[in-house]
Amino acid sequence: MKFSLDTAVAFVPDGTHLDAALGRTTHLAISAHQDDIEIMAVAGILECFQQDDKWFTGVVVTDGRGSPRDDLYKNFSDEDMHTVRIKEQKKAAIVGDYSAQILLDFPSAVVKNPGRDEVVHDLVQILRASHPKVVYTHNLADKHDTHVSTALRVISAIRALPAEERPEQVLGCEVWRGLDWMMDDEKVVSDVTAHESLQMALLGVFDSQICGGKRYDLSTMGRRRANATYYASHDTDTAERLTFAMDLTPLVKNPEMDIQSYISLAIERFSTDVRARLNRFSEVK
Repeated sequence: MKFSLDTAVAFVPDGTHLDAALGRTTHLAISAHQDDIEIMAVAGILECFQQDDKWFTGVVVTDGRGSPRDDLYKNFSDEDMHTVRIKEQKKAAIVGDYSAQILLDFPSAVVKNPGRDEVVHDLVQILRASHPKVVYTHNLADKHDTHVSTALRVISAIRALPAEERPEQVLGCEVWRGLDWMMDDEKVVSDVTAHESLQMALLGVFDSQICGGKRYDLSTMGRRRANATYYASHDTDTAERLTFAMDLTPLVKNPEMDIQSYISLAIERFSTDVRARLNRFSEVK
């Protein structure tokens, strides 16, 4: 497998050859940054953890050089942060028992440029080698430019595959915007109550980000617990932690489907629901 950049890294925690590690992959997460995977795709990590017939692989698209830094990392250069974030992502792969972890090492500017095809080229290679059943990426309503760009490149890469090689399910997950606003019957809901200590360990590995002034560990676990409590207003909680995802599968099953219309219609359904509730209980004039 030849990636676009010579600086790309492929890491297999158990030492299996990369081809075999990708070949056994059933769940694949493709994120913009180091630590996004552990925030957004924990459902896949937990489903595959310590299983013989299910394997999780992570792909990080960008290099992480521009991340904020403070405390111990305050005076680290971009190159220093690049090195640290690779180490942290490898640690997460070991903790989470990943089949493989790939870091493509693209600058964010390349990922955000629709005229550049290197990211899609590399993702197509990975998808063909792994044939995952499920792919996790960012949701289309995320407010981080690089996250949305990554999701678009993922959709393009999957659309480039023959129909029979596309994954069964593609999910857009929560990071820089929760999906509580989506209609309940449209959310893909995953119970991630199990293995709380493992979830905390996966998030805590990214010390450079937590020390950088962002408590992603506490906030992510809090979001999962809040999702469980606020999911159903008239029912008791059935789980301690839930994650929500946007189903992007129709966009890859039907490559002709317009992406902007797809997400716009979801937002409009939310808007219609809000207006209808207000209308039902507004004062009659």
